Amino acid sequence: MDVEKMQGPPAGLNRQRPARPGWDEYFMNIASVVATRSTCLRRQVGSVVVRDKRILCSGYNGAPAGLKHCLDIGCLREQKGIPSGQRHELCRGLHAEQNAIIQAAVHGTAIKGSVYYVTHQPCILCAKILINAGIKKVVFQGEYPDPMALELFAEAGVELMRYQPE
Repeated sequence: MDVEKMQGPPAGLNRQRPARPGWDEYFMNIASVVATRSTCLRRQVGSVVVRDKRILCSGYNGAPAGLKHCLDIGCLREQKGIPSGQRHELCRGLHAEQNAIIQAAVHGTAIKGSVYYVTHQPCILCAKILINAGIKKVVFQGEYPDPMALELFAEAGVELMRYQPE
């Protein structure tokens, strides 16, 4: 083969490719895909737990394994007129944060010192769970009406970062 004819980039490398996402964008996008598995009728939430740029576990909100989903039987909270952010115990579903931590425990995956990516700000119940699990940083995108959760994270020294897509 003639060396002069081989100069220049190989075929196919001249085209523009989309910008490569940064790590926060990459993991938040994955959390958003995880949220598509949610069976909640009110809010679809997804999360991934990451350490050293490796996904350790994921979770989404929905009924416990083997139980009927709200998609199938309706939403108890809607039926009772319970506002968002109140009376968490009156719900069939687990939160995405709870499910991810449970999955880590079931499979024997240590998550202490990890970064937690979640599509919505954690509630106070999940904030307490994440603090005790040793999560060092929470990256969230959507809002949730629970300022007390933010106060607990601050008191515990958990770094919070609101993700803003570009």
